[in-house]
Amino acid sequence: MPRIARPVLPGLPLHVVQRGINRQDCFFTASDYAVYLDYLSSLAPRFGCALHAYCLMTNHVHLLLTPDTAEACAMLMKNVGQRYVQTVNRRLDRSGTLWEGRFKSCLVPSESYVLACYRYIELNPVRAGMVRMPEQYRWSSYAANTGRRTGFLVPHPAYAALGMDVPQRIDAYRRLCEDAPSEQVYEEIRKATRAGCAVGTKRRRRGRPWAAK
Repeated sequence: MPRIARPVLPGLPLHVVQRGINRQDCFFTASDYAVYLDYLSSLAPRFGCALHAYCLMTNHVHLLLTPDTAEACAMLMKNVGQRYVQTVNRRLDRSGTLWEGRFKSCLVPSESYVLACYRYIELNPVRAGMVRMPEQYRWSSYAANTGRRTGFLVPHPAYAALGMDVPQRIDAYRRLCEDAPSEQVYEEIRKATRAGCAVGTKRRRRGRPWAAK
Protein backbone atom coordinates (compact mmCIF):
# COMPACT_ATOMS: atom_id res chain seq x y z
CA MET A 1 0.00 0.00 0.00
CA PRO A 2 1.53 3.37 -0.97
CA ARG A 3 2.47 5.70 1.85
CA ILE A 4 0.29 8.78 2.33
CA ALA A 5 2.19 11.97 1.62
CA ARG A 6 2.36 14.41 4.50
CA PRO A 7 1.17 17.95 3.88
CA VAL A 8 4.18 20.23 3.42
CA LEU A 9 3.90 23.85 2.35
CA PRO A 10 7.07 25.80 1.55
CA GLY A 11 7.49 28.62 4.04
CA LEU A 12 5.20 27.03 6.65
CA PRO A 13 6.86 25.63 9.81
CA LEU A 14 6.94 21.93 10.63
CA HIS A 15 7.24 20.14 13.96
CA VAL A 16 9.32 17.04 13.21
CA VAL A 17 9.85 13.95 15.38
CA GLN A 18 12.28 11.12 14.58
CA ARG A 19 12.26 8.15 16.99
CA GLY A 20 14.70 5.34 17.60
CA ILE A 21 13.65 1.94 16.31
CA ASN A 22 11.37 0.18 18.80
CA ARG A 23 11.83 3.30 20.94
CA GLN A 24 15.38 2.21 21.68
CA ASP A 25 18.22 4.65 22.27
CA CYS A 26 19.71 6.41 19.27
CA PHE A 27 22.26 8.47 21.21
CA PHE A 28 24.79 6.69 23.40
CA THR A 29 27.55 9.16 24.28
CA ALA A 30 27.99 12.92 24.36
CA SER A 31 29.93 12.72 21.10
CA ASP A 32 26.87 11.17 19.39
CA TYR A 33 24.73 14.20 20.23
CA ALA A 34 27.50 16.51 19.02
CA VAL A 35 27.88 14.60 15.74
CA TYR A 36 24.14 14.77 15.04
CA LEU A 37 24.12 18.52 15.69
CA ASP A 38 27.15 19.00 13.43
CA TYR A 39 25.32 17.28 10.57
CA LEU A 40 22.13 19.20 11.33
CA SER A 41 23.86 22.59 11.38
CA SER A 42 25.72 22.02 8.11
CA LEU A 43 22.92 20.32 6.16
CA ALA A 44 19.90 22.44 7.19
CA PRO A 45 20.95 25.47 5.10
CA ARG A 46 22.22 23.23 2.31
CA PHE A 47 18.77 21.66 1.87
CA GLY A 48 16.83 24.87 2.42
CA CYS A 49 15.57 24.42 5.97
CA ALA A 50 15.56 27.21 8.57
CA LEU A 51 15.94 25.54 11.96
CA HIS A 52 14.21 27.33 14.84
CA ALA A 53 14.39 24.87 17.74
CA TYR A 54 15.59 21.34 18.52
CA CYS A 55 15.91 18.83 21.32
CA LEU A 56 17.86 15.59 21.14
CA MET A 57 16.47 13.14 23.67
CA THR A 58 17.95 9.72 24.39
CA ASN A 59 15.68 7.86 21.95
CA HIS A 60 14.15 10.56 19.76
CA VAL A 61 14.64 13.96 18.15
CA HIS A 62 12.37 17.01 18.02
CA LEU A 63 12.86 19.78 15.46
CA LEU A 64 10.99 22.94 14.55
CA LEU A 65 11.94 24.12 11.08
CA THR A 66 10.65 25.94 8.03
CA PRO A 67 11.40 24.35 4.63
CA ASP A 68 11.97 26.41 1.50
CA THR A 69 10.54 23.69 -0.75
CA ALA A 70 8.17 20.76 -0.43
CA GLU A 71 11.13 18.33 -0.52
CA ALA A 72 13.50 20.23 1.78
CA CYS A 73 12.55 18.64 5.11
CA ALA A 74 12.54 15.08 3.74
CA MET A 75 15.95 15.60 2.15
CA LEU A 76 17.34 17.05 5.37
CA MET A 77 16.06 14.22 7.54
CA LYS A 78 17.26 11.57 5.08
CA ASN A 79 20.76 12.96 4.84
CA VAL A 80 21.23 13.77 8.52
CA GLY A 81 19.78 10.41 9.56
CA GLN A 82 21.87 8.34 7.16
CA ARG A 83 25.13 10.11 7.88
CA TYR A 84 24.57 9.94 11.62
CA VAL A 85 23.78 6.21 11.54
CA GLN A 86 26.85 5.51 9.41
CA THR A 87 29.04 7.37 11.90
CA VAL A 88 27.60 5.54 14.92
CA ASN A 89 27.73 2.15 13.17
CA ARG A 90 31.42 2.59 12.39
CA ARG A 91 32.17 3.52 15.97
CA LEU A 92 30.17 0.68 17.51
CA ASP A 93 30.96 -1.88 14.79
CA ARG A 94 27.27 -2.46 14.19
CA SER A 95 24.96 -2.50 11.18
CA GLY A 96 21.38 -1.52 10.41
CA THR A 97 19.38 1.56 11.12
CA LEU A 98 18.77 3.37 14.39
CA TRP A 99 15.53 5.00 13.27
CA GLU A 100 11.91 3.89 13.41
CA GLY A 101 10.98 4.25 9.74
CA ARG A 102 9.90 7.65 8.46
CA PHE A 103 10.00 10.71 10.66
CA LYS A 104 6.65 12.19 11.70
CA SER A 105 5.71 15.82 11.23
CA CYS A 106 2.87 18.31 11.39
CA LEU A 107 2.29 21.74 9.91
CA VAL A 108 2.33 24.65 12.35
CA PRO A 109 0.18 27.30 10.64
CA SER A 110 -0.22 29.92 13.38
CA GLU A 111 2.23 32.01 15.38
CA SER A 112 0.65 30.97 18.68
CA TYR A 113 1.30 27.31 17.90
CA VAL A 114 4.81 28.11 16.67
CA LEU A 115 5.62 29.51 20.10
CA ALA A 116 3.89 26.54 21.73
CA CYS A 117 6.08 24.21 19.65
CA TYR A 118 9.21 26.10 20.69
CA ARG A 119 8.32 25.42 24.31
CA TYR A 120 7.02 21.89 23.69
CA ILE A 121 10.42 21.01 22.21
CA GLU A 122 12.74 22.82 24.61
CA LEU A 123 10.83 21.92 27.79
CA ASN A 124 10.75 18.24 26.85
CA PRO A 125 13.66 17.28 29.17
CA VAL A 126 11.89 19.01 32.06
CA ARG A 127 8.63 17.14 31.41
CA ALA A 128 10.62 13.89 31.19
CA GLY A 129 12.15 14.55 34.62
CA MET A 130 15.70 14.64 33.27
CA VAL A 131 16.39 18.18 34.54
CA ARG A 132 14.61 20.72 36.73
CA MET A 133 15.19 23.68 34.43
CA PRO A 134 15.53 23.74 30.62
CA GLU A 135 18.91 25.50 30.72
CA GLN A 136 20.35 22.44 32.49
CA TYR A 137 19.86 20.25 29.42
CA ARG A 138 22.81 20.43 27.07
CA TRP A 139 21.28 19.01 23.90
CA SER A 140 18.43 21.41 23.21
CA SER A 141 18.25 24.83 21.61
CA TYR A 142 17.00 26.51 24.80
CA ALA A 143 20.42 27.95 25.62
CA ALA A 144 20.73 29.44 22.14
CA ASN A 145 17.21 30.87 22.17
CA THR A 146 17.82 32.47 25.57
CA GLY A 147 21.22 33.95 24.75
CA ARG A 148 23.36 31.60 26.83
CA ARG A 149 25.29 30.41 23.80
CA THR A 150 25.53 31.12 20.11
CA GLY A 151 24.13 28.67 17.62
CA PHE A 152 23.00 28.01 14.08
CA LEU A 153 19.32 28.74 14.63
CA VAL A 154 17.18 31.01 12.47
CA PRO A 155 14.60 32.87 14.59
CA HIS A 156 11.04 32.34 13.40
CA PRO A 157 9.10 35.62 12.91
CA ALA A 158 6.88 34.69 15.87
CA TYR A 159 9.98 34.51 18.09
CA ALA A 160 11.46 37.67 16.56
CA ALA A 161 8.24 39.54 17.31
CA LEU A 162 8.65 38.95 21.06
CA GLY A 163 10.82 42.07 21.37
CA MET A 164 12.25 45.08 19.57
CA ASP A 165 15.83 43.83 19.94
CA VAL A 166 17.71 40.68 20.94
CA PRO A 167 17.78 41.33 24.73
CA GLN A 168 14.04 42.04 24.75
CA ARG A 169 13.28 38.91 22.76
CA ILE A 170 15.44 36.77 25.01
CA ASP A 171 13.82 38.15 28.16
CA ALA A 172 10.33 37.72 26.74
CA TYR A 173 11.06 34.16 25.66
CA ARG A 174 12.46 33.21 29.07
CA ARG A 175 9.29 34.51 30.69
CA LEU A 176 7.18 32.68 28.13
CA CYS A 177 8.92 29.40 28.98
CA GLU A 178 8.12 29.92 32.64
CA ASP A 179 4.45 29.78 31.62
CA ALA A 180 4.36 26.45 29.80
CA PRO A 181 1.47 25.65 27.43
CA SER A 182 -1.38 23.59 28.83
CA GLU A 183 -1.44 19.83 28.57
CA GLN A 184 -4.30 20.23 26.09
CA VAL A 185 -2.03 22.20 23.74
CA TYR A 186 0.75 19.63 24.15
CA GLU A 187 -1.70 16.86 23.29
CA GLU A 188 -2.85 18.75 20.19
CA ILE A 189 0.76 18.95 19.03
CA ARG A 190 1.34 15.25 19.71
CA LYS A 191 -1.83 14.16 17.89
CA ALA A 192 -1.19 16.39 14.88
CA THR A 193 2.39 15.10 14.61
CA ARG A 194 1.27 11.47 14.74
CA ALA A 195 -1.47 12.12 12.18
CA GLY A 196 0.70 14.22 9.88
CA CYS A 197 -1.79 17.09 9.71
CA ALA A 198 -1.78 20.71 10.87
CA VAL A 199 -1.83 21.51 14.57
CA GLY A 200 -4.70 23.69 15.72
CA THR A 201 -6.93 22.53 12.88
CA LYS A 202 -9.47 19.78 12.33
CA ARG A 203 -9.33 17.14 9.65
CA ARG A 204 -12.04 16.81 7.01
CA ARG A 205 -13.30 13.52 5.68
CA ARG A 206 -13.30 14.87 2.16
CA GLY A 207 -11.52 17.67 0.37
CA ARG A 208 -8.47 19.15 1.99
CA PRO A 209 -6.77 17.01 4.66
CA TRP A 210 -6.97 19.91 7.10
CA ALA A 211 -8.89 23.10 7.59
CA ALA A 212 -8.97 25.84 10.17
CA LYS A 213 -11.28 25.49 13.11
